[in-house]
Amino acid sequence: MPRLSADKAFVHPDCDITDSHFGAYVEIGRGSRIGNTTFGDYSYCDRYADIANARIGKFANIAAFTRIGATDHPLDTAACHHFLYRSDDYWDDADRDPAFFAHRASRLAHIGHDTWIGAGAMIKPEVTLGHGAVVAAGAVVTRDVDPYTIVAGTPARPLRLRQPRDIADRLISLAWWDWPHDRLRAALSDFRNLSTAAFLDRYEDAT
Repeated sequence: MPRLSADKAFVHPDCDITDSHFGAYVEIGRGSRIGNTTFGDYSYCDRYADIANARIGKFANIAAFTRIGATDHPLDTAACHHFLYRSDDYWDDADRDPAFFAHRASRLAHIGHDTWIGAGAMIKPEVTLGHGAVVAAGAVVTRDVDPYTIVAGTPARPLRLRQPRDIADRLISLAWWDWPHDRLRAALSDFRNLSTAAFLDRYEDAT
């Protein structure tokens, strides 16, 4: 029997999950912290991922110790410390600052379909990774990444294309990530064995 299910995410022990929703065949690695985040079908994160305020597409591969939507502190005020907005942690007669938290939650990171984020990478708030993009281990992504582009470094810069532009455009048009589960199984051998161009040639006319 398959380990993953269409009905319920496979959540490993010691996770902290709030205000989040998971699609079919999703897996959340041990010790991960997930808040205000949606995972599309088949996406997963490995151990100790820290993901907040994110919309993650289908088939996203998120390695261990990544951070997506890293929260920040106010820089235009006299102080940048927690006491400004988590004030109830410090005084009985002070409330939290709801406007600050609402603004933070609105700054969504968007992760496309069939993406790969390497171990220890960081994706800043309001950044979009295009479909098929790859982020190298340890990279800090502060700007949008084009589809099927590999980025690396701090701050991250384009390293090379994962697929040529014409092939990338064809993959996006094919949108195999929207196929039903049974069709993915039927095409599994071709996913494994055909080149990308040959795969496209076989399935573009079948859609």
